[in-house]
Amino acid sequence: MNVYFSGISGTGIGPLAELAQDAGFTVFGSDLKRGAISEELDARGIEVSYGEQDGIFLRKKFSESGVDWLVYTSALPQDHAELLAAKELGIRYTKRDEFLAELIQQKNLKMIAVAGTHGKTTTTAMIVWAMIKLDIPVSYLIGTTISWGNGGQYNPQSQFFVYEADEYDRNFLAYHPYLTAITCIDYDHPDVYPTVEEYRAAFDQFMSQSENVVINTTINSNITLVGGLRRQDASIALEVIQRIAPDINYQKVIDALNSFPGAGRRFEEITPGVYTDYAHHPNEIASTVKMAVELKERNQYAGLAVIYQPHQNTRQHEVKDGYKHAFVGADKIFWLPTYLTRENPNLTILTPEELSEKTETKAQTEIAELNDDLAAKIQQLHKDNWLVVLMAAGPADNWLREQFKD
Repeated sequence: MNVYFSGISGTGIGPLAELAQDAGFTVFGSDLKRGAISEELDARGIEVSYGEQDGIFLRKKFSESGVDWLVYTSALPQDHAELLAAKELGIRYTKRDEFLAELIQQKNLKMIAVAGTHGKTTTTAMIVWAMIKLDIPVSYLIGTTISWGNGGQYNPQSQFFVYEADEYDRNFLAYHPYLTAITCIDYDHPDVYPTVEEYRAAFDQFMSQSENVVINTTINSNITLVGGLRRQDASIALEVIQRIAPDINYQKVIDALNSFPGAGRRFEEITPGVYTDYAHHPNEIASTVKMAVELKERNQYAGLAVIYQPHQNTRQHEVKDGYKHAFVGADKIFWLPTYLTRENPNLTILTPEELSEKTETKAQTEIAELNDDLAAKIQQLHKDNWLVVLMAAGPADNWLREQFKD
């Protein structure tokens, strides 16, 4: 089968393309520009067209070899040129959930799904890491980059498929997992779920579709990773491993989890003393700050500086009151303008001043932009032995990496 992936170089679609290639599909695709997965795609020899997604490359592949299925990211509007071309050419086109569900059924895999408002990426990666270290064959799909493998992989010897099950766009409701692990449930994605009740109902439905469920277990005292949030994620991963492989030595599982090297943008170390994290919800921020404070004290850093880029103005209208205590523990906060995406045009854009006004850390907060002035300030703090942590779901991550390139 020939599968075309639209938005192929991002962390949402790219790992799925890698998984599909491993599973024996012929894969190609397009994206507006090179993304986080581009180098992995290059290494695999996957043909990608970068630039305007006007349907020309899709038509070319259709005429040359045929295209059986077009898989596209949720970010694409229904009037996108490639979707219109697929419709005209009679190509089956769906979002990733339908394609993945069919692939799992074809390969007769048992899904281990990790869902939750926060922590699902790290927990998914931890489960995969532990299974690899313990020699348990595993296929998986993680919504980020990892330094120790590809974001998606199919192992023909595997019985289990470990999946980061995203609630956005109700994606996870397409599946009926063998086992579901729930990290936590905080209200998010108001553009998809207008009320808290609808959000929680989606999780209730997902759990009802699962054969077995693990819900936010107690932190295991043998987990020694930095940060309560990370220890919580590892404790959930431990319970999942014990459920699917009860005969494996307990201490070996603990040792595997304690050696977890991290995942992309999940408290990821860019260079010593500089970290990037995907936290963009107040509760997530508070947990990440606590993790950073623990690291600061353990390594005796002179201070903790947080750079924060809010994500989506629609979300800010829902979570603005949650920032009050979120940054407690940080010695300095650089608050950036909100990264705008999938916005409600009827809502006023909340400014950094408005969002930070009622926080307990207002005195430590400086309104900033991604510019040379901010770069100079954080580089000086880094030289002065401060711990620097970025929290962003937007382009600030690439900006920070540029500032600390070798």
